[in-house]
Amino acid sequence: LLTQGVWFPWKPGPSSFPTHVASCPRRGLCYEQFGAGRCKELLGEDVPQADCCLNPSYGYRPRAGAPCQSCRQAEWSDWTPWGPCSVSCGEGVQRRSQTCLGQGQCSDGQHKRWEIQACSLKDCCPVMGGWSAWGPWSSCSVTCAEGVRKRIRSCTEPAPICGGSCPGPSTDTLPCDTNKICPTHGNWGSWGQWGPCSATCSPEGAGQKPQQRRWRVCNNPPPSSIPPGLPCSGSASEDQSCLGLPFCPVDGAWSNWETSSPCSVTCGLGRITQKRLCNNPAPQHGGKACLGLNTRSHFCNTKIPCPVDGQWSEWGEWSTCSRPGYTGSISCQEIVGQQRRTRECKGRSPDGKRCEGSYIHIRSCYNMYRCKLEGQWSDWSSWGLCIPPCGKNPMKSRKRVCQPTYPKFS
Repeated sequence: LLTQGVWFPWKPGPSSFPTHVASCPRRGLCYEQFGAGRCKELLGEDVPQADCCLNPSYGYRPRAGAPCQSCRQAEWSDWTPWGPCSVSCGEGVQRRSQTCLGQGQCSDGQHKRWEIQACSLKDCCPVMGGWSAWGPWSSCSVTCAEGVRKRIRSCTEPAPICGGSCPGPSTDTLPCDTNKICPTHGNWGSWGQWGPCSATCSPEGAGQKPQQRRWRVCNNPPPSSIPPGLPCSGSASEDQSCLGLPFCPVDGAWSNWETSSPCSVTCGLGRITQKRLCNNPAPQHGGKACLGLNTRSHFCNTKIPCPVDGQWSEWGEWSTCSRPGYTGSISCQEIVGQQRRTRECKGRSPDGKRCEGSYIHIRSCYNMYRCKLEGQWSDWSSWGLCIPPCGKNPMKSRKRVCQPTYPKFS
């Protein structure tokens, strides 16, 4: 806020002529915040100090760049941190200060006051030492070409005190020439490209992986011959395992034969079956299956004779049709007779089974052997094929059979 100035009353001057002098209010920069000797938040410029300090929390600066003052009653600021010690060794002093901030004057009428105290960074100050005499020159640092010779001196006459030192170097050098040519020792050149893998596939598991190799040449530089230089140390080649290869095919192989069943019989000769598995190893990664059969059999001998069961022989011929107990002839008669045939149980050992069933077979019959009976034609068969199938005069035929008319036996 800007306020128009007001003149003070006239005061008499030293001259015989009346002189009129007036004093305008102090004007400066007004800030809304003041703290720790700093002003913040500028409110306005060219503001009378009296107007700015109507609020005691404001800060005031008489002009740009001038120290900021508090609108409160004048009071001393906090002590500043202690300044650096005036000396780097021995006893010195350091000081700190306070500033009178605010309107009016502080208690002793000063704008700034100081406080001083003794300080010491080091108990003693460094004292420089003195060099001893130079020692003898050393031998040449090399046995060929050019090198240097050295001599040294020590900082001991007198020795430095409290971290002091001697001025100048402790070592002196002098060029030397052996008048000899140095041998050139070999050094390896760059590695070449990796060669092809030793195989196109990799075994599965912890087996030896295919390898690839690369070479290098001892030519960077090569060892000299006169004078002789040392050859390159280390190997001229190195190997590494090939990565990313497919697994190698594994052909299947049979396991050992194992008996899968006992002898098929309990007496005499029988059969034993054996099995094996294609798992030693099993085919993998496109490998071939096992060749051959996975089962086999061979005879087994129990060394125990087997019992022999009886077996029927073939049936014998039918007997003539007759009627038991009938004294007359039944030939060509409507009289029922009987026919018999028999068989034998052969080959049975004492502990073998008997033949099952009957040894005799009886059936009813009529004795029509060589009897005269009326005949009767059967129906005609179907016509056959033409013979010959092509050509002249082909013929086809059919037939019928004259069958006897048997009596109606009861």
